[in-house]
Amino acid sequence: MSARKSAEPSPAGIARSNRQRLAAEEGARAMADAERQSAELRKNMARLRELREAKEAADADIRASLPVPVPKKRARKSPR
Repeated sequence: MSARKSAEPSPAGIARSNRQRLAAEEGARAMADAERQSAELRKNMARLRELREAKEAADADIRASLPVPVPKKRARKSPR
């Protein structure tokens, strides 16, 4: 008995190669989608960081313009 492969692929081999091709295409699409989502996420994080830093700067300006509160003296406990 010879263990030679035939010149024509078997139906199972064709189906397997089709599944592998489809999986590779789907994987490439999934990777492209993940990269696009991560780019959008980084862009949104940068936008939110700029907004937060601007708000913190505005709050610091407001706090600097307000008068400094005078600390209150602590009341002593009354003896029993």
